[in-house]
Formats: sequence, structure tokens, C-alpha cells
Amino acid sequence: MGAVQVLPQQAVKQAQKTVNPWVVALTVTLATFMELLDTSIANVSLPHIAGGLGRSFDEVTWILTTYLVANAVVLPMSAWLSRVFGRKNYYMACVALFTITSFFCGIAPSLNIMLIARVLQGIGGGGLAPVEQAILVDTFPPAKRASAFALYTVAIVTAPAIGPVLGGWITDNYDWRWVFLINIPIGLLSLYLTNRFVHDPPAFQEERDKARKGGKLKIDGVGIGLIALASAALEILLDRGQIDDWFGSSLICWLFRIAIVGGGLALYWELTVDDPIIDLRLLRYPSFAISTVFYFTFGFGLFATTTMIPQILQSLYGYRAIDAGLVLGPGAFVITLLAPVGAQLVQRGLVHPKTLLVFALTTVAAAMFYYSGLNLQSDYNHYALARVFQGLGYAFFFVPLSVVSYSQLKPSENNRASSLTNLFRNWGGSFGISMATTMSERRQDFHQSVMSANLPSSGAWLQESIRNTTNYLQTQGYSHADAARAAYLHSYDELTAQTRLLGFMDVFRIIGWITFLVMPLVFLIPKFKVSGKPSGGH
Repeated sequence: MGAVQVLPQQAVKQAQKTVNPWVVALTVTLATFMELLDTSIANVSLPHIAGGLGRSFDEVTWILTTYLVANAVVLPMSAWLSRVFGRKNYYMACVALFTITSFFCGIAPSLNIMLIARVLQGIGGGGLAPVEQAILVDTFPPAKRASAFALYTVAIVTAPAIGPVLGGWITDNYDWRWVFLINIPIGLLSLYLTNRFVHDPPAFQEERDKARKGGKLKIDGVGIGLIALASAALEILLDRGQIDDWFGSSLICWLFRIAIVGGGLALYWELTVDDPIIDLRLLRYPSFAISTVFYFTFGFGLFATTTMIPQILQSLYGYRAIDAGLVLGPGAFVITLLAPVGAQLVQRGLVHPKTLLVFALTTVAAAMFYYSGLNLQSDYNHYALARVFQGLGYAFFFVPLSVVSYSQLKPSENNRASSLTNLFRNWGGSFGISMATTMSERRQDFHQSVMSANLPSSGAWLQESIRNTTNYLQTQGYSHADAARAAYLHSYDELTAQTRLLGFMDVFRIIGWITFLVMPLVFLIPKFKVSGKPSGGH
């Protein structure tokens, strides 16, 4: 009987030895790519969804908000949940829930059913990225993690970038419902591969068994409630703030109060409870604490620019949604091509991760300042080149950052660390999108007021331009009255386009300065050996 009881553990260990770690990496990356794709793929389809469900555009924007809220609530809890249910079991449950709810999103007959399905889809998707990162850390030894992180980098950067392109193509050529239904075959394949190739590592299983026997795996109901309340309030606040005029809205004011009070109480509770949902004590490691700042900066810049660039090209240059999305393609290609190169530089000890981080941050900041110098005469090549520069920076950013973040951690802390790093990346993205949306409009208003004050309607240059446009339109068959009216409207449209572009350029400049200003933190990272074992507790 004793031999029979030992066999399952022996079988698991034997399976872990025989499975190629790259098979595991590709397996878990598949579902993560699918989930991150869903954060942006529905954006360009919203007008079609509104028409199909018979609701207004403002109402269907909750399709995006509900998903992000559910995602933000579950993400910080993923490490604790994977310990309670087992990492593999939890990961497969997330994939299954995401796949099933994708089906219900695709067949939803009304907005209410769609929103319920999106909430559940966000709950399922929220656990995928952090659990994948933890699996990669435990599957690959420290000396070979850089290559695994390169694959992870490609997934988290390219998925949000190609989402609008794929969503636009599907909506234009098929039906908006396929934006959700395409997840089903990917999810089923991911479930099959995960069940076959992914196993909980012995160290993780032993820690979980000890906690269970010692009664430490208790349900932290207070922590769950506080984190869920604060996360949901903050996500809705960021997503709806500009739409609802920020603090001019009583809803936004209440959400702000709930986020501040709930967040403060959650912070206090998580630092004092024995088995917290979010282990904030990991921030005592300097390398990890500094890394969370960079993860936030990474999400801030990536998601802000990925949101802005299609808006700029569609509203100011007349691009179609799919064409605007294609501008993001060269940057994603550069990351796919060069992230493995950065991994090899780190893995072989040719370049220290800190050196690569300085190069990456400098390149990303320079790309932002390059963006800020574009004008209405810029074409596809200018924007694509700027995205290439940005991609060059990110290609050498995430891999060394991931190595740095785990450099001082114990193996038993990897699982909880992955939740925190993904939480900061997620919040960086939310803050970045909110800042880009708000500041671009505020700065446009500022530039319009300045230009209007310095360009009076009686100015000689403006009158000459209107006169020339009027004369030209008259030669095309317009009456004098219609030509004059069209000339004035044309001048106003030019002014609006110019000030709108200036507003966007200011946002790029802000992102550039933020990226540049966090760079000195690299020099505060403690020294460590990439090829050796992590220093903390090894």
C-alpha cells in the first residue's frame, strides 16, 4: 500500500523531468496571449456591438469597464488562490472559465447578459498572466529564465498591440461576435496541453501541504473584501473619470473616497494578517521593490501609447481602424525579433541586466520625445519608425527586469511575487490610459485657447487664407455664401486638428519624462549574479 501511495508523486516528478520546459512555456503563454488579446480586441468593435444589441455607445463601453474591473479584482488574489486550489488546478479553472464565458459573450442576446459574461470572463482572465509568470520562474533555473521571460515579453506586448487590428479585421469581414468566439478553440487547446504537460513543482506542493496541515491556508475574507472593493472602485474611477467629468460627478467622488479608504484599510490589514492575500512584505527586498516601479512604468507607457496611436491616426489622418492598428505592427515585430537576443545577452553574462535596463529606458524615453515632434504632415513611416524605437526599448527592458525582480527572492516567494508584479503592470496600464485620455483633451483645450488668443479672426493671415479658400471653392461651382461658410469651417477644422495633435504630443512628452526620471532607480538595485542562485534564502 505504501508503494502505491508514493507512485503519484513519483509520476509527477518523473513527468516534470521528461517534459521539455519550452513545451511548458509555450503551453502557458498560449492562454495568456489569448487573455491579453481580449483586453483590446473588442475596442474597435464597440459601435457594431452597440448596433447589434440595440444600445448606445456609452452604454456598451461598460463591456470594456466590467472586464477590466473583474480583472483588477482577481489579479492580486491569484497567488493566494493558486495556493488554495493548487497552481495547475487554478490555472486550468481560469482557462475553462475564460473559454466558457467567451462563448456566452459571443451569443449574448442583450447587454445585461453580455456584461455578466464579461465580468466572469475578467475573473477567469485575471489569474492567467501572474500564474504563467510563476510557472516560468519555477520551470526554468535562474540561469535560463531570461529566455523564458523573452517569450513572456512577446506575449504581453504584442497581444494588446494586435488586438485592435484583429478585432477590426474580424468585424469588417465577418461579425463582431467572432471577436469573442475565436477564444473557444484556443482555450480548449490550452486546457488539453496544460493538463498534459504542466505540473505543480515539488517545492510549491510541499509548501502548500505544510500550510494545509498547519491550518495556515485560511480564507482571508476581510482581505478579499477590502481588496475587491478598493480595486473595483479605482478601476471604474480611472476608466470612467474622463467620460463622467471626473470630480464633477458625484459617482466619481464616491469612487475616489471608497478607493482611498478601502485601499488604506487593505494595506493595513495585509501587512498585519498572518497569511495575506497580497504579500506586501516582499517589498522589503530592494530589487523587487524597484522592479515594481519599473513594471508600473512599463504598463503606463505601453498601454497609453497603444491607446493613443490608433486614435491619432483615425481622427487626424483618416486611417481605418485596421490600418491604424498596422502601425503598431513594426514595434511588435522588433520585440519578437530582439527579445530573445536580450535574453541571450543576459543569460550568457555578456551584458548585465542593469546595463540593459538603462539602455531600454533611455531608448523608450527617446522614442516618446520623437513622437512628440511629429506633425500633421507625418505619415505611416514616421509613426511606424517611432513605434520601432519604442519596441527596441521594450525588447531589452522586460527580460532583464524580470531577472532583477526575482534576484533576491526565495523559491517559496516566487508565486506571490508574480501577482504583485502583474498587479503593478496592470495598474500602470490603467493609469496610463486614463492619463492619456484626460491629458490629451485638457491640453487640446489649452492649446486651442492660446492659439485663438494669438490668431484673432480679423488677423491678416487668417483672412487671406479664408479669402483664398473661398475663391478656390467658387471656381469649383460653390456660391459665394456657401464658399465663404465652407472656408471658415475649413479653417476651424485645421485649428482643431492642430490643437488636438499638440495635446497628444504633450502626452508623449509626459510619458518620456516619466520614463527618464525613473531611470536613476536602476543604480539602486543591489548587485547580483545572473547565473548563480538568488541571494535571498538560498
